[in-house]
Amino acid sequence: MILRDGALYDPDLDRFFRDLPLNGIRSRHSLRAYGYDVLVWVRFLSEACGKSVWQGDRRDVLAYHRVRRRTEGGQRISAASWNRAVACLDRLYRWGVHEGLLPEAPFTHRSVWRRGHGCQRAQITARNDAYEPAARRADVSFVTLDDYRVFRDVGLRGLMPDGGARPEARDRNGIRNALFSDLVVTTGLRLEEASFLFASDLAAVDRRTARQVWLDLPDALTKGDRGRQILLSGRLLEQARAYIAVERAHAVTKFRQRSGWRSYERPIFVHRERSASRLRLLDGSDVVLDLLSPEERNRIIVCEDDGAPSEPAVLWLTEVGLPVQPNSWEVIFARASERGRSLGFSVNITPHQLRHTFAVHMLAMLIQQRIRDAALPAPIEGYRQILGDPLQQVQRLLGHASLATTYIYLDHIASRADTVDAAVEELLALLPSEHSL
Repeated sequence: MILRDGALYDPDLDRFFRDLPLNGIRSRHSLRAYGYDVLVWVRFLSEACGKSVWQGDRRDVLAYHRVRRRTEGGQRISAASWNRAVACLDRLYRWGVHEGLLPEAPFTHRSVWRRGHGCQRAQITARNDAYEPAARRADVSFVTLDDYRVFRDVGLRGLMPDGGARPEARDRNGIRNALFSDLVVTTGLRLEEASFLFASDLAAVDRRTARQVWLDLPDALTKGDRGRQILLSGRLLEQARAYIAVERAHAVTKFRQRSGWRSYERPIFVHRERSASRLRLLDGSDVVLDLLSPEERNRIIVCEDDGAPSEPAVLWLTEVGLPVQPNSWEVIFARASERGRSLGFSVNITPHQLRHTFAVHMLAMLIQQRIRDAALPAPIEGYRQILGDPLQQVQRLLGHASLATTYIYLDHIASRADTVDAAVEELLALLPSEHSL
């Protein structure tokens, strides 16, 4: 909610924020971004125009553009940030018109045609004219595997560059942090998705003799409530189970000794026994996993048969047995990067960079493998076959709603010179030589 002088700024605006999850905006990061963009806009309307949020018109949008995009360089936002704000305000005023709060939105729209898949045309309607078409896509920041190993071993695990133990090191969570990092970089999980996995999710996976296993992500845990599967390596699964059996078990003991559940706001108590798709509450009713939001997963306490609270359901716990929050992982990664830099390594890695790293390296390796296996039936069909399948595979693994989002990683594969060079050599070997023409 947005406040002014300690009171609610506008009850209808507050209702818009509460309705956002019903309109496809559910993640905490997206909700925070919407709150920020609307706050800056209403502050501008109030201070520069003397208007309320529902009185803004097109002239105000033009004045806002001059302030945000044409002022001195130090105060100017990027075109991408401007377009994000426009998308937010466009949704706000569409909602306002629908609710009868204003006769029309302060934006104009036009229909745009774009070529679709299979050389078909698809109409994209109602493109906001306030968008800046020259805005380039956000940069995809990823790291090399060598830099990642330094970040994990030196930064997160606290080892010396030669692999030895650091003198007087007391990082008790190094194993946990490195395991979390390995999970993200090998699966492409978003930060919130990785943070709120259940320990029982991994305990229930039947590895047997497979090198990799598929793990289902519930709908409400993923962006857009689409759900998906991720591929876990058998080695990572065994390491996670070892973490559960030793380090996490020690944290659970602290949780019980301190009655950690008393620090929860509105805890959700469930029985330890569960099915693949449901949890059983203490009152005997069931709750479907696909319906549990990340915030609700964070509040679930597993109880023993006698109803005594035992442990949090989430996988990653602090030393005293409380769930590790997403913002805590960001702090952990920042400290690990700082530790690496203090030893002469140029590393600055965030959890989301590891998602990009997974996408770029996975796509490069899949394309390389596809080139190795392709028969190249015809130039156009051959390239579509080579690029189409890997892109769709990475799209599914990352949980992108549109293949167009996954395409951005193609632009960054070129920086992986080793993989690209090898792929080109293999491609040239498949093509007819001059002597055979």
